Amino acid sequence: MKRALLLLNMGGANNINEVELFLRNMFSDKNILPINKVLRKFIGNIIISKRLDEVKENFELIGGKSPLTTLTSELIDKLSTKLDMPIYMAMRYVPPFSKEALLQLKKDWVGELILFPMYPQYSTTTTLSSIEDIQQICEEINYHPTIKVIDSYYDDFEYIKASYEQIIDAIKDKNSIEYDLLLSAHGLPVSIIKNGDPYEKQVEANVSALKTYLKFKGLEFNNIKLVYQSKVGNSSWLEPSLVDTIRNPTNSKVIIYPLAFTIDNSETIFELDIETREIAKKLKYDDFIVAKCFNSNNNQFIDFIAKKVNYIKYNKP
Repeated sequence: MKRALLLLNMGGANNINEVELFLRNMFSDKNILPINKVLRKFIGNIIISKRLDEVKENFELIGGKSPLTTLTSELIDKLSTKLDMPIYMAMRYVPPFSKEALLQLKKDWVGELILFPMYPQYSTTTTLSSIEDIQQICEEINYHPTIKVIDSYYDDFEYIKASYEQIIDAIKDKNSIEYDLLLSAHGLPVSIIKNGDPYEKQVEANVSALKTYLKFKGLEFNNIKLVYQSKVGNSSWLEPSLVDTIRNPTNSKVIIYPLAFTIDNSETIFELDIETREIAKKLKYDDFIVAKCFNSNNNQFIDFIAKKVNYIKYNKP
């Protein structure tokens, strides 16, 4: 049977004109705004009208586009040397959409799809949303492959080792004990967590596993803190907030590791390395380091994906 791998992600605007498309598709998603369709559209329009110009300005500061698509393409190129199957990216809110890949896979008579969510921790707003998108498009185009999904891997040993490598690469030869390590995860409204979403628990388990491995490797920090970023609106979100933590420093040297991201995007490039850095600069931090995501540069992560795909290919029914 022919098989293919799909890397699932939210996507990032490939140009300024796609910023509105991204926001409209995101706030039309029932998993992002879990309310009735009419109210969802109404609230989505309000949020977009308030944020569109600001988000566009932010994108201008990172070169007019998200690096996500380019970096994912580079990752696919490297994965292609390790996996004997077609590999596609399937973005949720902007091109390349999943439909483009699925139409081609149907044409090529591919009978099994392996889905690898690029989100280490499971959430209805990310993993479930992307899987449901694949299922819905398959129905629309009358394509009925076997679908296998790689489980969330927030505490997988190989993934934790890859995270450690990113932190080591960022800290370089500096004395880690002088720094606070901030593990920054994308935030979620508390209401979604109360509705049963396991994201917060998986993030906390991810932090616990990484702390254990850092201790095992002898990499010590002054303090290690979990923080949440990317809040939108006035409702209660997961805390502590990254911005509040930076604005109320207990240490003038920090390193931020983007815990919930595997590929750099506007939320790491702009939020962490521009917006949050500017706050730290105004408060005269002695040092402010932002670690990179895996992208296509972490061989441990590339091997991890290949290993997961091969395991599910041969073992999972």
